[in-house]
Amino acid sequence: MALKPIEITGGESVYCINESQLKAAYDLAMTDRGSSARIQEALTELETRLTRNERAALAFILIDYLLKYQHDQ
Repeated sequence: MALKPIEITGGESVYCINESQLKAAYDLAMTDRGSSARIQEALTELETRLTRNERAALAFILIDYLLKYQHDQ
């Protein structure tokens, strides 16, 4: 019996990411000397190990976790 996929789209907005935050994230992930390679490597691994919905779930959980539990370290 096939499992029904869990839908993660829709619903009310919880967090907003503004354009400057998204640009800063892209800069860190794509051009930063210290972080870009590590982030690209992690993305490549996640793309091979997780489905699209699993990656989306992970992204949401990471944002929530960072907002609730992580302070500038």
